[in-house]
Amino acid sequence: MEVLPPLISDLAYILLCAGLMSLLFKRLRQPVVLGYIVAGFLAGPHMPYTQSILDSSSIETWAEIGIIFLMFTLGLEFSFKKLFKIGTAPFIAVSVSLCSMIVIGLLLGYSFGWRGMDGLYLGGMMAIASTSIVIKTFGDLGLMQQKFASLVFSVLILEDIIAIVMMLLFGTLGEGKGLDGLALLKSVGSIFFYLILWFLLGIYLIPLLLRHFKSSLNNETLLIVSLSLCFAMVVLASVAGFSAAFGAFVMGSILAETIESERIEHIVTPIKDLFGAIFFVSVGMMIDPTMLVQYWLPILIIALVMIFGRSTIETIAFLLGGVNFKTAMQCGYCLAQVGEFSFIIATLGISLGAISEFLYPIIVSVSVITTFTTPYMIRAAKPVSEWIEPRLPESLRRNIERYSSGSDLVHHSSKWKPLLQRMLSPLLIYGVLVLAVSLLMIYVGFPFLQKILPETSARITSTFVMLLIQLFFLWPLMFKNVFDPTFWQWWNDRELNRSSILALVIVRIVFGISVVTISIHVLYPAFWAVMGGFALTLLCFWIFSRLFKRNQERMESIFLNNLNLKEMEKIKDRPTYEGQLQSKDIHLTDIVMPENSAWCGQTLRQLNWGHKYDVHVMAIVRNGHHINMPSPDSTVFPGDKVQIVGSDSNLAHFAEELQKSNSEIEANLPDMQLYQVPIPENSPLAGVKIVDCGIRTRFRGLIVGIDRGKDDLLKPHTDLVLQPGDIIWVVGEPARIRDLQAHAGNL
Repeated sequence: MEVLPPLISDLAYILLCAGLMSLLFKRLRQPVVLGYIVAGFLAGPHMPYTQSILDSSSIETWAEIGIIFLMFTLGLEFSFKKLFKIGTAPFIAVSVSLCSMIVIGLLLGYSFGWRGMDGLYLGGMMAIASTSIVIKTFGDLGLMQQKFASLVFSVLILEDIIAIVMMLLFGTLGEGKGLDGLALLKSVGSIFFYLILWFLLGIYLIPLLLRHFKSSLNNETLLIVSLSLCFAMVVLASVAGFSAAFGAFVMGSILAETIESERIEHIVTPIKDLFGAIFFVSVGMMIDPTMLVQYWLPILIIALVMIFGRSTIETIAFLLGGVNFKTAMQCGYCLAQVGEFSFIIATLGISLGAISEFLYPIIVSVSVITTFTTPYMIRAAKPVSEWIEPRLPESLRRNIERYSSGSDLVHHSSKWKPLLQRMLSPLLIYGVLVLAVSLLMIYVGFPFLQKILPETSARITSTFVMLLIQLFFLWPLMFKNVFDPTFWQWWNDRELNRSSILALVIVRIVFGISVVTISIHVLYPAFWAVMGGFALTLLCFWIFSRLFKRNQERMESIFLNNLNLKEMEKIKDRPTYEGQLQSKDIHLTDIVMPENSAWCGQTLRQLNWGHKYDVHVMAIVRNGHHINMPSPDSTVFPGDKVQIVGSDSNLAHFAEELQKSNSEIEANLPDMQLYQVPIPENSPLAGVKIVDCGIRTRFRGLIVGIDRGKDDLLKPHTDLVLQPGDIIWVVGEPARIRDLQAHAGNL
């Protein structure tokens, strides 16, 4: 008898527990994530009444892969461009909340007698809400179309970014080095340097790759290519000193800007669900019941702080961001839970030995409690705000209204903002590229050339190659947007200080010269070599400036086209009224039709949403194509993205009914069967083309073959005429096929 390896038997046991718990928690209408955690608890080594896994190290490897897939799919849902469009309110809210929760975490840790790193990690974990739980709850409560939901999603996006940065910073602190300000500054700088570099190179190269092989990218090939890019970035991030999760997130965010992002997300989701389940099961396996009993008081206090304290802090934070009282409370009450990122941060802390072992089961227990309370908190936000607001002091209420209305309506125009953006963006982008070329030649190119060339030749060759590549980026670094018509308009504007404008130009030029000079000195530390290299750079810059400028403009055009291609495809042929609707009481939103909705397959005339729910269809997006202002006879299919317009209440009612239609068809799904329908001599179907016979439209059947006495069935096509004596093979519902048989003259 063959003996299974422990990994296979452990995986079978874990998936069996996860499957049973997911079914149970689905029936209880609770998040499946909690079911996975409970499954891990039952399968873990701390549960004496059930079988335990045999090889925990292998499960940790699977869990690490689960983190990679979770972060990759999270990156696919993220867009860096959205950060510049979400306004100031989410930034203010996240800043206030983050600082407050870290301080509260440190205070709680101090009051419990914990170490300083325990309190710091606790505050960081308390500052990150759960994206998946909030999205799941919004979907269950029909709140996805509410206006405050967009604010909550913006905050969740920012918190995910902060969690990534926090993981890297905590990793620096987690080795017992203490709070070194210089080390922290270096870590933050390296994060943004590599993030910008990888994003620039990824947006430039990957869309070109996908476009070149587009004809070969079926789902299987696209899946393999996407995962290969993901794990390549994971390895690259690990080599650069970052975590695997950071690399997976970066590649996901790069692919999110491509036109294939939705396909990639669709085909990767099942794999993410599998490994994500294993990760959350591994989270539950680390829960020790004895620790829960020992630390029940900290668990209870932290849970209460999250439920009541964080919801209050978030409400105040949104008020400071200029949001009105009701919306601020709705947003604040949505974020009173501990998210999945906290598990990853806790895992990192334990692996580094930075935090105590008891902190992990504590934060998991708090997450379970706050996940259960999240739906009730979201439901309570509106009635609580309606009860509190009239009881506020009149002066306070008036100041809140004035502050929020001022934030919404007043747009302070500043001439310095576009000036700084135009003058400093080349420094940020091309400065990173010039610096990246220097680092690449110093740490990769030169050591490689040393192996095949003499020392002096290797230094001269690496210096020459470095300068040649850098010349393509030096011109835009130092002179892009300088001395053009817009620059002279600012220069002649009396409201702007000329010395400040000149300082921006000098900073860019000095930075470019400094990077080149220092790089030459590192590769060839001799005064004459530095001066000669610098003179050679100026000479080439003067002779080939037009060539470098032309190539730089071409590369920049390709980059911008790749960056905006997905957005351009989405807004192509989009109705012009969308932007106008945003300022009214009604707004436009997207609804994706579920695959098993009873509404699918019906026309808009049959659905009659306008009369029933007072919402109106503006467009149907199907496979990337927009059907604007669809006719009443347009059919809605599964997976269609339907753009509808209506008020918050009408859209919420519509979402509830859509959910009911989904449940109804699940409860009473008709069976599809294959039937043979003879066509007698006097049948009304005899002599009629298939396209005109009504079998598809009237009887909801599909002709799959026609038997005319030959060996093979005829392949049906729309212009084929049915003849007496034919036997048509039809797939359809039993009741409708019986009607067809009666119509054909068989009954």
